[in-house]
Amino acid sequence: MSDVAEAAVALTAELVAIDSVNPGLVPGAAGEDEIVRHLRARLDAAGFATQVVEAEGSGGRPSLVAVGPGSRGDPTVVLNGHLDTVGVAGMTAPHTPVRDGDRLSGRGAADMKGGVAALVTAAEAVVASRPPVRVVLTLVADEEDASRGSEAVITALPSLGIRPDVCVIAEPTDLTPARSLRGFAVVRVRFEGRAAHSSQPELGVNAVSHLGRFVMSVDAHALAVRARGGDLMVTVARGGDSPFVVPEWAECLVERRTAPGESAATALAEVRDLLPPGADATAELQAYREAWELDAEGPAAELATHLGDALGTSATFAAPYWMEAPLWQAVCPTLVCGPSGGGLHAADEWVDLRQVRAFAEALPGVLREWADARRAH
Repeated sequence: MSDVAEAAVALTAELVAIDSVNPGLVPGAAGEDEIVRHLRARLDAAGFATQVVEAEGSGGRPSLVAVGPGSRGDPTVVLNGHLDTVGVAGMTAPHTPVRDGDRLSGRGAADMKGGVAALVTAAEAVVASRPPVRVVLTLVADEEDASRGSEAVITALPSLGIRPDVCVIAEPTDLTPARSLRGFAVVRVRFEGRAAHSSQPELGVNAVSHLGRFVMSVDAHALAVRARGGDLMVTVARGGDSPFVVPEWAECLVERRTAPGESAATALAEVRDLLPPGADATAELQAYREAWELDAEGPAAELATHLGDALGTSATFAAPYWMEAPLWQAVCPTLVCGPSGGGLHAADEWVDLRQVRAFAEALPGVLREWADARRAH
């Protein structure tokens, strides 16, 4: 095992041992303060210039930017990962890393402290070998909730003098570069009715009945949506206030997963088209993130090829869920690839240490090859 592989495995265990549950998901949880301090001390000692970036209105939630040395004209690569985790319900010792052969278990092991450890140790190896590439680690808060960490770091990049050429996000993909990921739109639909005594329903307007017809329309239309690579479902429904009263209101949340090429605006229009004729109803967009697709050519596509060649994979992973690639794509061409395991967001989360080692070992050479090719263009 190489030095960088050994370091990545050791750092994965160190990071799993640090509680960094997102307080936006679990009120009062630890957040990212301790893990940022731990990584900042390490990266300072490794020769990086570090900066803590706090998200506005987040109660001081920190992200860490660590800039490696480089010369003017060197290609700049952002290596991105998130430091927060989901909660630990159902886990007996969530922050005690347990190793069983090449499995390391604990909260955040796969999502995504194994990926972060591989990025950090690979970046240290890059800096130690002084290749013609500048690496910038952006280790962010709040990915599991509102992405305020990446948004704050992206806003801060110009003031830090960072103009990246490409971004690599080490989310778990089984070391297969992602070719796409789906976005989402959450739409709140509300029906207004008229209350009446339930013994005289003809005097009222039953909002729950309108909701029921709408839910059936959503389920029927979902088949066509899935055929296009998206998804559609009602995930929350409620209505009425009391027995013996015709319900005067009902509402639901509709979740529309969008495929690349679809937008949140078109998803909202699609939901509105499903509202029952004659119903007093409104549909409003509550939250959304757009879909993403790997560039067909350019820096990210080239880096995906180099990385896939080194790992024996290719850009075939179509993620059914959302990750922060669209946020970074607005800054520079972006690639998603990282080590996986199992039990993400579940009580039995684990990371495959073979993948952590392979990713950490491959990345320094891949970045060197990619940078040499870019400079030769």
